[in-house]
Amino acid sequence: MSTTKRLSSPNKKFVRHIIKHYLKYDKENPFIFISALLAFLGITTGVMVLMIAMGIMNGTQKEFTKRLFVMNYPLTVLPLEENSINDKLIEKLSTEFPHLKFSPYYTTQVITKNEAAVQGSLLYGVDFDKESLLNPIFKKARGDTQNKFKVVMGDSLSYEMNTPVNEKVTLYFSEQQAVGFGTMPLQKRFIIDGIFDSGLKAYDKAIIYTSLKAFEKLLKRKSGIYDGLHIYTQNPMDEIVEIKKSLPDLVVIEGWWQQNGNFFAAMEMEKKALFLVLLLIILVASLNIISSLLMTVMSRRSEIALMRTLGATKLEIKSIFFKLGIIIGSGGIITGTVLGTLGIWILKTFDIISIPEDVYGTSKLPVELSMSDFGLIILGTSIIILLSALYPAKKASQTDPLMVLRNE
Repeated sequence: MSTTKRLSSPNKKFVRHIIKHYLKYDKENPFIFISALLAFLGITTGVMVLMIAMGIMNGTQKEFTKRLFVMNYPLTVLPLEENSINDKLIEKLSTEFPHLKFSPYYTTQVITKNEAAVQGSLLYGVDFDKESLLNPIFKKARGDTQNKFKVVMGDSLSYEMNTPVNEKVTLYFSEQQAVGFGTMPLQKRFIIDGIFDSGLKAYDKAIIYTSLKAFEKLLKRKSGIYDGLHIYTQNPMDEIVEIKKSLPDLVVIEGWWQQNGNFFAAMEMEKKALFLVLLLIILVASLNIISSLLMTVMSRRSEIALMRTLGATKLEIKSIFFKLGIIIGSGGIITGTVLGTLGIWILKTFDIISIPEDVYGTSKLPVELSMSDFGLIILGTSIIILLSALYPAKKASQTDPLMVLRNE
């Protein structure tokens, strides 16, 4: 009974003793120890770099998502025909979805001018109170001016126009107005009610908000019939299907992710490419594990043959060298995880790296490693280490004691 058990499972105490012996520094073969150390450092570096790099990519993606989520709105309803979006439709949606927030709007392109500065802009006509419920950036920027001809613009546009709060700016519309015996573009002076900062220069330079009454007065828009409808919900991807069922055929609904699909698809592809490229660092380090174990096998051939002669099984020899590779790799994973976590904490706590805010939406490097990314890093590294330890272990177990001892 004991003989059968001996053949089926390795002697754990014996295996542990030999592993401890092989992990020690060997003066006669120092390069084996150095190779194992390089493999350990390579895996450590690979895991640490992967954690920090994926954390930065994930943090940057979330920062962009947060900015675009605010300025693009979770959901937008657009008409296919005039008069499709009106107060009746909004009232119906408000009744069916009381937890949602709605902000109807008008929109048109204008030319913004002040002194010698001229800039093309996108003008939105909104209900200031309703818009404030959807857009925290707008809510923070809006003032208390009672004039219906008031605007809230981005800080980049305000800087270019040299128009601080309470100053006036001229807007030129594409509509024509009669002047004498001819016509000229419709223009109107607006007072600056507030200045917003979304963190994205492209939006801050192009978007202006004014009141619904200004559109109705200047552009003769019919009250209660709108160019579009912004909807706020915390779960737009889930709610869009239900809302779509309640909409008439003459309107369409889009989510913010659909309006910026190419941008986020490119970021996701870049993230995957970076993961695969950095995983090559760990793959290269795994080659050191293979070379270190193979050199150990070659230098310990006589010891392996002697152990086989004294009764050690092939399974025990294989277990010894397989576990040697696992110990080196696991040590690298643990140390790399600790250093990676420390590096992420340092980057999040201290402003070591500054980035241009007008490009990335924040001046502080965003770092946030998700558990799914961390799991992929550990899984990928573990698979590489397991595969790296298999071949040397198999090679060691195939050592022929008779041939080795005859040559010795």
